[in-house]
Amino acid sequence: MKLQEKDIYLTTLSRENCRTIWNDSEYDFDNPTEEFNIGHSDEKANDWFDEIQKLQGNRHVRLGIFKNDGTVIGDVALQDIDRVNRKCSVGIGMSKIEYRSRGYGRQAVMLMLNYGFLYLGLERITANTLDINIGAQKLLDKCGFILEGRERRSVYLNAEMHDKLNYAILKEEFLAIGYPGWT
Repeated sequence: MKLQEKDIYLTTLSRENCRTIWNDSEYDFDNPTEEFNIGHSDEKANDWFDEIQKLQGNRHVRLGIFKNDGTVIGDVALQDIDRVNRKCSVGIGMSKIEYRSRGYGRQAVMLMLNYGFLYLGLERITANTLDINIGAQKLLDKCGFILEGRERRSVYLNAEMHDKLNYAILKEEFLAIGYPGWT
């Protein structure tokens, strides 16, 4: 499977792609989104690849984000797919800080929303982020997500409590955007 956008495309991740993402991963000290993690290794990347393969197509659809020159720059996933209730969540990660805030994430999320709503038949896709992750909040807003709730002081990160923000987009809201990738 290959999903194409203007500057990026999405396709399945190989074990080597997972190692590249894992080893290229840069921690953003100015905009932390997770605990600082020392000790990344090829073994952990291999474990991540094995986990992706175990859940792929069943509970998750995880794809690599590639620049059009073939450079893998991150991953995006529809996660915890609930086929009975036609919903899931979306998550995205960019390996290097230089790849963030350049429009790649928006293109990747829009491709996945398109896939989820039009090909998987989903009706609702959610996303969560922290109150300090302004970049993710802007991305979700640009993709048409609506802030539905705030879990106050629910996440402990780097010795501080943070609010978790809950976003969602419904199929009809996505269709109203008029995404150009529709065929």
